[in-house]
Order: sequence, then structure tokens, then C-alpha cells
Amino acid sequence: MGKVLIIAEHLDGKLNASTAKCVTAAQALSPDAIDVAVFAADPSAVAAEAAQINSVAKVLSVANDANAQAIAQVLAPQVAKLAEGYSHVFGPSTTFGKDLMPCVAALLGVAQVSDVMAVESGHVFKRPIYAGNAIITVEAPAGQTVVATVRTASWSEAAKGGSATVEAASVDAELPSHTRYIGLAAGESDRPDLQSAKRVVSGGRGVGSAENFKIIYDFADKLGAAVGASRAAVDAGYCPNEMQVGQTGKIIAPELYVAIGISGAIQHLTGIKDAGTIVAINKDADAAIFEIADIGLVGDLFSVLPELEAAL
Repeated sequence: MGKVLIIAEHLDGKLNASTAKCVTAAQALSPDAIDVAVFAADPSAVAAEAAQINSVAKVLSVANDANAQAIAQVLAPQVAKLAEGYSHVFGPSTTFGKDLMPCVAALLGVAQVSDVMAVESGHVFKRPIYAGNAIITVEAPAGQTVVATVRTASWSEAAKGGSATVEAASVDAELPSHTRYIGLAAGESDRPDLQSAKRVVSGGRGVGSAENFKIIYDFADKLGAAVGASRAAVDAGYCPNEMQVGQTGKIIAPELYVAIGISGAIQHLTGIKDAGTIVAINKDADAAIFEIADIGLVGDLFSVLPELEAAL
């Protein structure tokens, strides 16, 4: 039933794991074909990587110097043109997808379905509301292209081993001049990307200060983990807001999540509830985080972490 077009997310010539998760969501539709579109100045490396994902029939490679940076207003007209003939257009519910897909939906004149966590049928989906405390079923109008973002925390990555054809695609779309790339201000880190990392260590208000956050970084490095933070830690200035995990930050689903000095506010729990194994370290035995943790340790993080680090 129909064809699905997935917009690939990539950075520095590498495909983001969110794309393979979108493929898994698309498989739930049992479509006639799943195609992946790669937009870049030179998409060859990313397109070759996307072609290895199982169930992908074709990779559309769209080369344009204007696509060197992922600017939603520049990509959206091209995606809308490329979407002709497709019943569904999927993108990940990441910073990239949340920026791009609403623009695509607007250009196609349809309402976007956000945070798809389950597929009921071709036009019926489930998504979380009220900070994940309730699940709502939404139905997109029949006869229209379905534009949706996929909740990456709810889907596993599609396996590799495919051999899709890579096809150069030419898109005749008028690109806007009112939005252009000026520059990127971002912190440099050798650690894994927070949103796609298999292991994440997060610190909360209990860490006490920005200087004390070094103990979180050191422990994460021992595990080869990404570093996150609670909203309380970000609001207190311990770390930058791109590290925030939770309803108003990043929704993640690592295999291992270690919460250190985090009490477990509902908005934080929303961001980690799909994690594989949750480990909590907190000196307050009544902290809410222990209610969802698989492993809990009541203790002073400044005593516990050095011991754990030494053991590792």
C-alpha cells in the first residue's frame, strides 16, 4: 500500500541512526516500497550508507551546493517536489526532523503527524501526549500525503545488509533567498551524540556546580557514554541546554542510562522512559527516579562515582 519516502539525517558525511529507525516505522505500514532521500552538497558517502539498510528499495541522491547545511527552508521545497508520487513522507523526531518536516507539511498543504510511536494502519497512528502520560490515536485524512515525524525512542534501528540502488535525482524547486547559512556555534566534543548514543550518563541538581560536573564527564568517558543533564542542572548553569534530557530537551532511548543526582521530575522521566536499563544514584532514598530505575544505589555521588570509576 503506497510508497514511503524517508528524509535522511546526516552530519559530517555520516548517516544518523535515526534514519534506520524511520525505516523500521515505515516497515510497519507494509508499503510497496521504502525509498530514502539524501540531500547534501556531495551525498555519495551518506547515500552508500543508506543503501545498506534492509528494506530500502532505492536511495535518491540529491546533490546541490545549497544543501551543504541542513536548513529547513532550503530543503523543504526540494522534499515537497520529491514527495510527488509518495503516500507517506517520514522524518525523525529529532532537532533536524522537527525543524524540517513542518515546513514540508505546510508546502504540501497537509497537517503533520508528530512523534509516531506506533502504526495502526496507513493513516492511523499512536503518539504520546501530556508528557508521555497518555497515548492518543490520530487519523490523517485519506487521499492526502501523510507527513510524519517518527519518535526515534520508540523504534529500533532497521538491520543492515541491504543493497538498494542509488539513483541521482534532480529536483526542480525554487529555493528561498530569505534564509541562508551564516555559521554554526557549537561546543566541540569527542563524546558520542546524545540523541543516538547507546550509553548515556546524566547529572542533575545534586552535582552541585558546573565545576563538579567534571565527575560526570570523567565517569561517562570511562563508559564511552554521551553526557546529558536534567533541566534543573541546565537551569542552574551547570551545563549548556543542548545537553538537557526530558520533555523540554531530548527524548532518548539508550541501552544504558545512568542518572546521577537526579530526583526524577516527571518532565525528565518522559525523556528516558524508553531506555533499556536505567541506573539511578541518589542520596535521597525517596527520590522519584528510583520508582522507574532497574538498578538503584542510595549514596553520595561524590563517594560512589570514584569507586565505580576505579572498578571500571
